[in-house]
Amino acid sequence: MRCLVPALLLAAPLFAEPTTVTFASGFDRPVWVGAPPQDREHLWVVEQAGKIWKLDAKTGKRADEPFLDIVSRVSRAGNEEGLLGLAFPPDFAESGRFYINYTNKDHVSHIERGFAVGPDFEKADDSKAEKLFEYKQPWQNHNGGWLAFGPDGYLYVGTGDGGAGNDPHGNGQKLDTLLGKLLRADVSPDHGIEIPDDNPFVGQEGAQELIWAYGLRNPWRCSFDRKTGDLWIGDVGQNKWEEIDFVPKGEGAGANFGWRLREGTHRTPDVGGNKPKEHYIEPVYDYDHGSGPKDGLSVTGGYVYRGKIKGIQGRYIFADYQNRRLWSFVLKGGKVTDFQDHTDSWKPEGGQIGLVSSFGEDPDGELYLTCLEGTVLKVVDQ
Repeated sequence: MRCLVPALLLAAPLFAEPTTVTFASGFDRPVWVGAPPQDREHLWVVEQAGKIWKLDAKTGKRADEPFLDIVSRVSRAGNEEGLLGLAFPPDFAESGRFYINYTNKDHVSHIERGFAVGPDFEKADDSKAEKLFEYKQPWQNHNGGWLAFGPDGYLYVGTGDGGAGNDPHGNGQKLDTLLGKLLRADVSPDHGIEIPDDNPFVGQEGAQELIWAYGLRNPWRCSFDRKTGDLWIGDVGQNKWEEIDFVPKGEGAGANFGWRLREGTHRTPDVGGNKPKEHYIEPVYDYDHGSGPKDGLSVTGGYVYRGKIKGIQGRYIFADYQNRRLWSFVLKGGKVTDFQDHTDSWKPEGGQIGLVSSFGEDPDGELYLTCLEGTVLKVVDQ
């Protein structure tokens, strides 16, 4: 019998499969979850209609009143409009400043600076809000909406190509518009913004100097790897391919991700795209439209997991919104390896994976998911 116990231990898997639990519920179309740096007491949840809620990070209990309520100036006329993004700077604990991305009633995307007040920054003083810049949305889809601070301290903003289908205005490849781009701004001044001197199109005639990279269709959720500083982009496809883009830290200035000349790794037949592949940043992963276990219809970009669960350390975790699937892989030498499907094993007890609208991290790198049906899930170790 003394030999039996070690044998059983050796036969057991090294790590148990993680799963998700319902952390909080009852939200109206939540589209983002996260927290400021160093704040381990709270999480913030963004509702598409225009509210932001502050939650207890241990219990999931929300405050009695919203942290911010701008429903009166947010458009929900289109399915992809609304309050779509929230970002906290590294100095939030001292400054109380935060940044939002929303579509207003005139279908104009606003990048706005807000100010939290009170001893625990429990509320935003909307009377102090400052619009930093804006860009018109010609249609009511492909509004992008992501924004976050990069490892360089600058604010990055992902913008869609303006909507409709097949980028009819060619915005993805044009440098005179902010649509279909990754933007980069210095928001450290007390008022307004500054253009970083090393933005790639500074001083170029006819180009928007806020542009950092271009050729995107609708970057629906991007992230910076908290350990390496690398950038990941989930870019929603047109009729055929969804893609995941990867940019190592310190690279990407002036990068062209290819849309609409290319969709994923594939040339768009009717618009050219005949330049060598080296002209574009090719996605590290793309997948076909369909209903199979590796297919989908609308990517939701995720995060490289850097929390405490050993079995998923260093894995890029993402979802397909329409097919309700959860996947992950490890990137090695620029190649996708060890692709895994977590859709079934990560279902919360008594529930299911919903329409995953976004992922988010807490200050310790633990991962959360927002489902458009109204729940926030947390990835946990079994």
